[in-house]
Amino acid sequence: MTQEQFEAAVEAAIDAMPDEFFDELENVIFVVEDEPSDEQLSCAGDDNAVCVDDELLGLYDGSPMTERDSFYGTGELPDVITIFKGPHERCFAADGEDVLLDEIRRTVIHEVGHYFGNDDETLAAMGY
Repeated sequence: MTQEQFEAAVEAAIDAMPDEFFDELENVIFVVEDEPSDEQLSCAGDDNAVCVDDELLGLYDGSPMTERDSFYGTGELPDVITIFKGPHERCFAADGEDVLLDEIRRTVIHEVGHYFGNDDETLAAMGY
C-alpha cells in the first residue's frame, strides 16, 4: 500500500465516524507515520496505545475529554492521534486489503475512543 493509499484509508475511517462523534473532536489532529519513534514505542504499554504483539499500531497523546477542566483550551497544544503504517502492514497486509483496511479503521476508532476517555477494557468490550 502506498503512503497515499494508507493516508486515504485513515481519512476514510475518520470520515466514516458518526457525526455526533466527529463534531465533538476538538483540538485534536490525526497524523500518519511510517514507524513509531523510540519515544512512541516506550508508550506501547500505556492505555492509550494499540498494539498487536510487539507492533504499535496507533497512539493517542493528549488530555482525554474526561480529564479536561474548565481551564482547558487556554493555550494547550492539540492532542495527537498517530496511526502507524509499517506495523499495520506487517500485521495485516498478508491477510488481504479488506482486512488491512478494517484494522486501520479499528485503530482509528480505538484511538478516538481514548480521546473520549475510554480505557482499553471498555474499548475491547465494544470490539475495538
